[in-house]
Amino acid sequence: MSFQDRPYLREIQLKRELIDDFDQYPFSIPAIRELGQLQFHPDVTFFVGENGSGKSTLIEAIAVSQGFNAEGGNKNSQFSTSRTHSDLHNYLKCIKSFKRPKDGYFLRAESFYNVATLMDEVGYLNGYGGKSLHQQSHGESFMATLLNKLRGNGLYIMDEPEAALSPARQMAALSAIHQLVEENSQFIIATHSPILLAYPRAKIYHFSEEGIYEIAYEDTEHYAVTKEFLDHHEEMMKILMEE
Repeated sequence: MSFQDRPYLREIQLKRELIDDFDQYPFSIPAIRELGQLQFHPDVTFFVGENGSGKSTLIEAIAVSQGFNAEGGNKNSQFSTSRTHSDLHNYLKCIKSFKRPKDGYFLRAESFYNVATLMDEVGYLNGYGGKSLHQQSHGESFMATLLNKLRGNGLYIMDEPEAALSPARQMAALSAIHQLVEENSQFIIATHSPILLAYPRAKIYHFSEEGIYEIAYEDTEHYAVTKEFLDHHEEMMKILMEE
């Protein structure tokens, strides 16, 4: 693996000159409205922020811009149960490296059920470990995808993958992600998980009312709140129960 192999996706830029009205969705979202450009880490880039901050909207647009289905899957998973994604992808300029990924996947927690249904309908289970994803728990099906479907040398985009994973499985997912990074892969992940965010050397972007800015792991609210609660859980419970 050479340094020039990755990142496959180096940068995105918002084509601001094409936008007629920044008061219309999704440009009305503060983080999107203030977006200029974002550069991605060769290994792992995280998006963090409160619900509604725009991180899932942007990660969806990035996935669609790279040819993935808005509901998830690989580039062959072209289905639609309902069209709810925005047109933001049409306003993104994507700057790539000279080398294309050999593999790719968009793992989206909220619509993963639809991907599992499609796999059952078309009878394609070998790539997921040979067992119907619907015959496994949500966490098991996520891990089956991570361990079997993602094969390395790939661009992998994930939206809140921790939604189905216990803390122990989040650590197992971290290990799997690292193995894929070692196999020349790049990840872009929207998450609330302080466990996933601990991945070393990752670039973390915080989505806020003021825009999008890079932040250190220890400065994320996810780390600070979790650490404060675990270090002082008895006092925190008293405060929460009193409120």
